[in-house]
Amino acid sequence: MSPHDHDPDDSPGDAPVMLALAALAAEPLPGTLKGLPAIAEGVPLGGLGALGLSLLAGDLPLPAAILKDSALTHNARWMREFTARAGVSLAPHGKTTMAPQLFQRQFDEGAWGMTAATAAHVRTYRRFGVPRVLLANQLIGKADLELVFRELEASPEFDFYLLVDSAAGLDVLRRAAAECGLARPLQVLLEVGTPGGRTGVRTLEDGVALGRLIRDAAPAIVLRGVEAFEGVYSGDDTARVELGALTMIETVAELTRLGCAEGWFAAGEVLLTAGGSAFFDMAAKTLASVEAAGTGHALRVVLRSGCYLSHDSLQYERMQGRMRQRAGALWGEGHGLRNAIEVWAYVQSVPEPGRAICTAGRRDLSYDACLPQPLWWYRPSLHDAPRATPAHWAVTKLNDQHAYVDAKVDGANGANGANGGDGADSGALLLQVGDLIAFGVGHPCTTFDKWPLLYTVDDSYRVIGGVRTFF
Repeated sequence: MSPHDHDPDDSPGDAPVMLALAALAAEPLPGTLKGLPAIAEGVPLGGLGALGLSLLAGDLPLPAAILKDSALTHNARWMREFTARAGVSLAPHGKTTMAPQLFQRQFDEGAWGMTAATAAHVRTYRRFGVPRVLLANQLIGKADLELVFRELEASPEFDFYLLVDSAAGLDVLRRAAAECGLARPLQVLLEVGTPGGRTGVRTLEDGVALGRLIRDAAPAIVLRGVEAFEGVYSGDDTARVELGALTMIETVAELTRLGCAEGWFAAGEVLLTAGGSAFFDMAAKTLASVEAAGTGHALRVVLRSGCYLSHDSLQYERMQGRMRQRAGALWGEGHGLRNAIEVWAYVQSVPEPGRAICTAGRRDLSYDACLPQPLWWYRPSLHDAPRATPAHWAVTKLNDQHAYVDAKVDGANGANGANGGDGADSGALLLQVGDLIAFGVGHPCTTFDKWPLLYTVDDSYRVIGGVRTFF
C-alpha cells in the first residue's frame, strides 16, 4: 500500500460498534422529555416511527427539532466519497451531536474512529461501544485522567489518542500513568497551535523540542502523530483566515516530516490530523501530499469534521462555496452537503405591523455564531407544503423562549396578512397566529445540545424515528 492507503477493515463500521443501541431503542420515552407529544409518552424510542406522527399535521408540540433523513443519508455518503477521493480517513467530532445513533451512521459510511473533546465524552462513547477515540484535547485533572485510564484498563482493545502541547503537560501524563500503573503505552499527538490562539505549540522550533521530549518519554508515553485545529481562524477577511489555517496545516506536515526523519514516532502508523468543518478540504489536500519514504512509517491522514453530517443553512453553508472552489475536482460533482437540521415553532403573536413572535428562543436555537433565520413557513389552511420564506424576513432578536421575526410592511397589502394572502412575493410579513415557521441555524453544535430528542422526518415531515443526545 502507498503511505496514504488504508485497509477498509481498519474502519470499525461492520463490527458490533454500538452494542447499546438496541437497548436504547427499547427504552420508554419519559413524559419529561422536551418536545415529546402526549401520545408518545412511554413509547420505546424505536417505536416513534410507527405512531404516524406528522409535524405539519400538528402532531408534535412546538418548538421541535427535526433532522431530514434524506439529507443525513446524502451527507454521510458524500463525505465517504470525498475522503475516498482524497485518500484520507475520517474521525468525526462527536461533540457536534453526542448522538450514538448518528455515530453509527458515520461508522456505517466508513468512519475510522470518533473524535471527542472531554473525558466525559470518552466515557459516553465507550458506553456505546466506540472502539477508537481521538481526544482532540489535553487531560490535566486527576478525575479526568482516572476516568480515561479506567477505560483503557478495562478494554485492552480500546484504541485511544490524546494531545499534548508542552513539557508541563507531558509531565502530568507521565506522572499520572506511573501512579496508576498503566499497563500499556499512552498514545499522544503533538498539538500545533498559533500565536494568540488557544492550545498548541506556537512555533516549529517549539514543536521540534516537544517532539524530542515525547520520544524520550517512551515506552510509558509514545508519540503517534501531529495534530492541529485550524478552525481557530475565523472572520470576514477570507485571505487572512485561509492563510492562517493553511499555515497551521503546513506546520503539521513539516513536524511530521522532521519527526519521521529523527525517529520521534512509535512503531506503526503516524497520524496527521486536522480539518474541522470549514477547512477539511485544505487539510486533506495538504496533508495527503506528505511523504515519509524510507522512514519505515506509513502515514494516515485523519479529518475530524463533525458538522458535515447535519451541515446547516447559514454558517457552514456560506463556507461551502469557498471550500468547493478550493477543492476543485476533489470536491466531486454537485452542490455538496445539504442542510438536515431545522427547528420548528408556532407564530404566537403578531403584536404590530412587520413583527411576529414565535415560540422558540435561545433555549432551542443556536445563536453563538449567528442568529437563526426563518427558512420555511406553513399555514395548514393555505399551503399544501411548506413555502420558502421571503428574503426580507429575518430573526432580529431572541429571548429564552421567543424569536422576533421582522420584515418590512407593504402598505398596499396592509399589516401582517390582514388580506389573508400568501404574501411570499410582497414586502409584508404576512404571518398569522398559528402559522408554523422552520428556523435554520448556524453552528449546529449548539442547537443539538439543546435537544435531548430530535425527530428524524421524511421529506414530507412525517416522523420516521427519533435521535437521542447525551450531552
